[in-house]
Amino acid sequence: MRSGQAVSRGNATTWLAGVLALTAWLCSGVAPVEAANTLRIYQIDVEGGGAALIVTPSGQSMLIDSGSPPPPTGERDSKRIAAAMQAAGLTKINYLFTTHYDGDHVGGAVAANNLVHFDRFFDHGDPDMAYNQNPGIEDRFKGYMGIAAGKRTIVKPADLIPFDGARVQVISGAGEVLKTPINGGGGPNPLCQGAEQHPPDQTENSRATGVLLTYGKFTLLDLGDLTWDKEMALACPENKLGKVSLYLATHHGFFNDMSGAPAHVWAIQPQVVIAANGPRKALSQTAYERIMKIPGIEALWQSHLALANDRAHNTAEQMIANLEASQDCQGHAIIVEVAANGESFTVTNTRNNFAKTYHTR
Repeated sequence: MRSGQAVSRGNATTWLAGVLALTAWLCSGVAPVEAANTLRIYQIDVEGGGAALIVTPSGQSMLIDSGSPPPPTGERDSKRIAAAMQAAGLTKINYLFTTHYDGDHVGGAVAANNLVHFDRFFDHGDPDMAYNQNPGIEDRFKGYMGIAAGKRTIVKPADLIPFDGARVQVISGAGEVLKTPINGGGGPNPLCQGAEQHPPDQTENSRATGVLLTYGKFTLLDLGDLTWDKEMALACPENKLGKVSLYLATHHGFFNDMSGAPAHVWAIQPQVVIAANGPRKALSQTAYERIMKIPGIEALWQSHLALANDRAHNTAEQMIANLEASQDCQGHAIIVEVAANGESFTVTNTRNNFAKTYHTR
């Protein structure tokens, strides 16, 4: 696919019309793509929450986080997840991988399971209430266990998730991080000298379970809402993660500066960053500037126009999936298609079908 081309479409007109009708009904903004020898990543818009669907060429699928609980207006996030599943040509999602138990990451699990039917569940273990000042976490965990009991796997750093066609390694979880460098990491990190330190975080965010996915030359890093102090543990005195192709910006784009330690973010040197921000959540001007200072960065894509920022502190409009405030949001997704062997990857904005291809370094 060349830069600027739209995502490929299915060839069967009747099938495509049916999927498009379903997609429109769910107001998801997710356009269907034909099955191909590509790894696909759907950054689903849950308006400042977490929900990324990954589909291997063989059709195995994993959803990383499930968005927020149903709001008064209806099951917004679960319907958008279901629409992404349908657009991917799936009838269910094999795995739900929950990074942590905050409401915008696990709150939609029960509603999503009612629509997409997860086979297996992965998480960092039971919440430690000493680390949780987030109201409602006990009820959320109880709801999660109502669907995950008997099908749940607790993971820890360095574990591998069995995922056909791609390598998925756990980076962090339950307050611990990877001890041994991977992905070409290791050696002194010069960015650690004089780096800003934050005190140990005492929230569920610091216990977030992150993963590094590898597909040929391509790598994807998703650390959920992992906090600054844990990022520093991954970065200093050595960068344990090497360099990555695509980075789903931690904490939706460094929410309230709780994440986004430069010694970590600048060391992993992602080619492309996707910020799953909300209209007025995360991706502050400071966060935007920090991302744009990543050595060698080629692009920033955003789930939402950051309404609190000026135009100089948002990416190009063609690379922003949703331009409206929440009450008018259509829930457009960002889709990434990774070519065989990970030699290149194409990012598409489903709002306008603008696409750009990047050659994996």
